[in-house]
Amino acid sequence: ALIAKLTPQIKALKVGPGTSPGLDMGPLVTRSHLDKVSGYIADGVAAGAQLVVDGRGIAVPGHEGGFFLGGCLFDRVTPQMRIYQEEIFGPVLCVVRVGSLEEAIALINAHEYGNGTCIFTRDGEAARLFADTVEVGMVGINVPLPVPVAYHSFGGW
Repeated sequence: ALIAKLTPQIKALKVGPGTSPGLDMGPLVTRSHLDKVSGYIADGVAAGAQLVVDGRGIAVPGHEGGFFLGGCLFDRVTPQMRIYQEEIFGPVLCVVRVGSLEEAIALINAHEYGNGTCIFTRDGEAARLFADTVEVGMVGINVPLPVPVAYHSFGGW
């Protein structure tokens, strides 16, 4: 159900030059970074993850030489995959499926990076357990990742 709801939203993201109003995303910063993120996407496909939305190859009229990449959505990502293990720094969302809240917390706590995570739930007990036991620098409960403004510390767990 989550994948079904995410797919049209990711496909509908508006990508274009960063100076244009009404966009969701601008270009990546350099050609080499676009190539690097595209390499992650290719690597995820080769590793067996399901690429549900592929944002590669989008065209932005009037900016054909730009470093644009649309939103990408992977499903069935596993912790052994490079797209799970490394920070991509691009518009790529990876969905890892787990069987329980405890398994999700263990997976988060075992990851090398502990910058931040969030949970969306209607269960107050699950929210408290998550906040009390997950080992990351920032925790969001029913909000996207609460990334701080520049003058706050940001260093992960």
